This record gives sequence, C-alpha cells and structure tokens, in this order.
Amino acid sequence: MKKPDFHHALKIDRDVCIGCTHCMNICPTEAIRVRNGKAVLIDNRCVDCGFCYRVCPVNAIIVEQDDFNRIFEYKVRVALMPAVLTGQFPENVSLRQIHSELLALGFTHICEVEHGVGLLYGVMMEYMEKHKGTRPLISAFCPAIVRLIQVRFPALVENLIHLKPPLDISALGFREQLIEEGYDGNDIGIFYITPCAAKIAAVKSPVGQEDSPITGVINMNFLFNKAYTRVRQEKGDSCIVPEIRQLTPRSLLWSLTGGESDHAPGRSLAIDEIHNVINFLEQLENEEMMDIDFLELRACDESCAGGVLTTANRFFTVERLRKLAEQLVDDVTHGETGDFLKKQMTISPIEPRSMLKLDEDMSEAMKKLKRVEEITKCLPDVDCAACGSPNCQAFAEDIVQGYAKINQCVFVQRIFENRGILSCEESLRIMKEVWGGDKLDKNC
Repeated sequence: MKKPDFHHALKIDRDVCIGCTHCMNICPTEAIRVRNGKAVLIDNRCVDCGFCYRVCPVNAIIVEQDDFNRIFEYKVRVALMPAVLTGQFPENVSLRQIHSELLALGFTHICEVEHGVGLLYGVMMEYMEKHKGTRPLISAFCPAIVRLIQVRFPALVENLIHLKPPLDISALGFREQLIEEGYDGNDIGIFYITPCAAKIAAVKSPVGQEDSPITGVINMNFLFNKAYTRVRQEKGDSCIVPEIRQLTPRSLLWSLTGGESDHAPGRSLAIDEIHNVINFLEQLENEEMMDIDFLELRACDESCAGGVLTTANRFFTVERLRKLAEQLVDDVTHGETGDFLKKQMTISPIEPRSMLKLDEDMSEAMKKLKRVEEITKCLPDVDCAACGSPNCQAFAEDIVQGYAKINQCVFVQRIFENRGILSCEESLRIMKEVWGGDKLDKNC
C-alpha cells in the first residue's frame, strides 16, 4: 500500500507574500526560506504548528479548510465540537444556544470531542502500567508535537503513547452509535471544528492510522464568526436542541494545559508552547532528566485555547471552561459503544522522519556533515538571514544539500569582491535572486 503523503494545512500565497522574513525567523523547525523574494516552505521540516500564520503581517499564509458546503453532501451532518469552541463565546451565551446555532447552520447532530476522554483515560492508564520500562511516556494528544518528535527528536518516537486522540475516539463512537440507530454509514459526514492547523494535517494524513474517521475539517474562527453573528442577531435559541450527555470535569478540561498531566500517575509535567517544548526535549534527549513518568506536551501557549484558529483571548477561554467544569459532576458512562471503542484505540508504531538527515547513505551523510562544518567556519555566525536562510547553520546545510550557494552570504560577497572574485554587479544579481528585484531597485 502506498504510504500517505505528509499533508500540510499551511499554504503560502506567493501573490501576497512580501518576503518580510517574519515567518522564517519564528519557525521553530527552520522550515521556511526566502527565494526570489517569497517565502518557501520545506515540507519535511514543517509540523503545521501555525506560528508563521500568526505572525504574517499581510495574511499571505493561509490554513486550508474544507468547503463548509461539503456538509450538505451528507444526510447526517455531525459537528464534532471541541470544548474550546464553547470558550470562544461570551459567558452570557449558553452551551445550549451554541448547539442551537450549529444546528441552525446546517448540522443535524452535535458530538462533543471530549466524550472520548473517559474511555481514553482508562486505556491510557493500562498502557502506562504495561509500558513501565519506557520513561517518560509522552502524550500523543497534540499532532504538532507528534510530528515535531518525528522530524526533530526521532530517538523519542518510542516514548509516544500509541493511542488515538479523543477526537478520533469520539468520531468512531458517534458513527457507530448512529449506525446502531439505523442510519446508513454512507449518509454520515463527521466534520471536526478545529482550533489549529496541525489537527487538519492529522485528519488528512493521520499518523499511525491508515484512515481518519473524520470526514472533513472546518476552521474554528470561520464557524465561530458565522454562529456568533447569528447569536447577536437573534438573541436567543433558534431551534430545538436535543439533550446531550454532559461532560465530566476531567473531560471538559482535557485539552487545556494540565488536562492530562493532572490525572497521570507518578511524576508528570505539562509543558506548552512549542519553543518551550523544544528546549525541554533537547535536555531530555541529552539525558539531563531521567526521572519523569509522563509528559503532556502542547504546541500552543495554553494548549488548544491558544490555537491559531481561535478567536477569543486564550486566558478568558481557560477561565470560562474552568468555571463550567465546576458545575459538572464526575459521572462517567460510556454506553454500549465502550467495548467497541476499546478494541480500536491503539495506533500503529510511529515512524521517525528525521529532517536532520543529510543523506540516506551513512558514509555520504558523514562527508556532508564534515562539509557543513567547513562551510560554517567561513560564515560570519551573525544569523542575519540576508542569505534567505534563517541562520548560518541552516544556510550551510542548504549549501551542502544544493539548495543555496555560498555567494548568497553578504559577508562572503564582500570578501570575494575584495579579492576580485566577484563584482558588485554580480553581487547585486545574486541578492535579487534571493530577495527579488523590488527590494533592490530603490531610489536611495
């Protein structure tokens, strides 16, 4: 079977991009370069964390979603709704009213993502007990973190807990429930309302699974704006809402920072924001910390409440969800689909996808590594990014991989000009290849 492509939800609109380097400088995996005055994404380095989307000043980076009208291709249209969507609305908008507006927009059913947490938690505890020899075990909840570990920390892949995330468990369970109620499986479309780009990528090319149980993905900011516009216009419930089983406090808070680690046995830590995660994993990889049982790692600050596709302030979102959790009771029931889901929770082994590999052949890789070290010594080590790469180390690797030339460095250009190897005109032409003509045709 052909291996699925590594899908990316983040796309760069070259017609809009101005080559400002904001995205290149903030990317935690050094996945962006500037060529011909435009940002270019390196597929095997990108983990879809969305930091580039957040900082782009001209909205040239977009998060691709499914067309909302796709939901109408199905008779049964399920909104797979994460708790974070509730936190986007002001406190005077009730959960019932939010559900009502989703139904009014065209969905026929609502399934809250966190209903899968109850089952997942029990299976997760069994998994940790069974894998006592592996420490720390790392949650696979955040797809950006899973991909980060695949591409940047491949030695830690075996530490990931090989269980499906709550959204997949809930989608599987709700589909099974609808089929038991008599609906035709081909008539059911399940659409996840996502707070981040990484979850889109995870649905389109799931890690450790051949297929996703989710039909399509709708961006949260898009759907929130549609629903909240209706709330403000109608000021009340617009249609009859079926009763939905309440979440438990643990389930409701699962997607926030501490949601998993607060309930894990042993010494557990919760770390959010991808740069913090990278710093921590670098220490872990160097075996500087060995006595940790469980790690909850999330790419966004305040976890899903800080997703790039959310609209509300992340701290207000967290506050609202915690207040809601105080009103809930810890009554766990899984219905008749529990046994069915437990058998389907495990995912296949996750494969590393090292972005640091210079060559498939080990001897060639060693030669290239030596060449990188030699080139690095010639570079100024100021990380000015004027070459179109984020720093001198990345530039040296780009040269060895054939993606750049050493005369793109402005410091090397001055050296070459001083030695008569390069003319000023040639230097100007080279820089235009990197930054485009517009930036160098100024009337100064």
